[in-house]
Amino acid sequence: MRFFSVACIAALSASNLASAGNWFGIDDVTVNEAKKVPGDSPLQFCDTDHGQDTVTIEKVDLLPNPPESGTKLVIHASGTVSEPIQTGAYVKLTVKYGLIRLISTTADLCEQVENVDLKCPIEKGVLSITKDVDIPKEVPPGTYNVFADVYNSDDTPITCLEASVTFGSRKKSAEAVESVGDL
Repeated sequence: MRFFSVACIAALSASNLASAGNWFGIDDVTVNEAKKVPGDSPLQFCDTDHGQDTVTIEKVDLLPNPPESGTKLVIHASGTVSEPIQTGAYVKLTVKYGLIRLISTTADLCEQVENVDLKCPIEKGVLSITKDVDIPKEVPPGTYNVFADVYNSDDTPITCLEASVTFGSRKKSAEAVESVGDL
């Protein structure tokens, strides 16, 4: 059985944004080590108590990290589901570009897991996922903040994740310095 860790719901949401053109390569990542999700990614746990979460996130890795525009991002995530995730589970998703709210929506989690060939209910057990995401070439510079609060159909918490990434032109700046140096 293919695994799914709701730990990567923010990453899956990011993949949906990528296909819509709203999620781009990351040049800089800000992570609070105390809240950091284990693994190599910008994901952090929210400030809420995670003792009652339905999913225990063990690891989320992005390759490459940070992602680069115009490339494929591979997301590997693993975790343990302690109670079945039922039809009707949902995610409250907010994406901000700096101070501008780009997205504020509630999405059906079961529709999202179909992107990784799973269907609700998701039974108890250890799960893992691998998801490829194509990152568009167009990368507007700025800071993006993603917040995903995930609940089961009975409103019990599944997990809560956030990420803050700065999209910049570090490569372009380096190329500009090199071309100035060539003058």
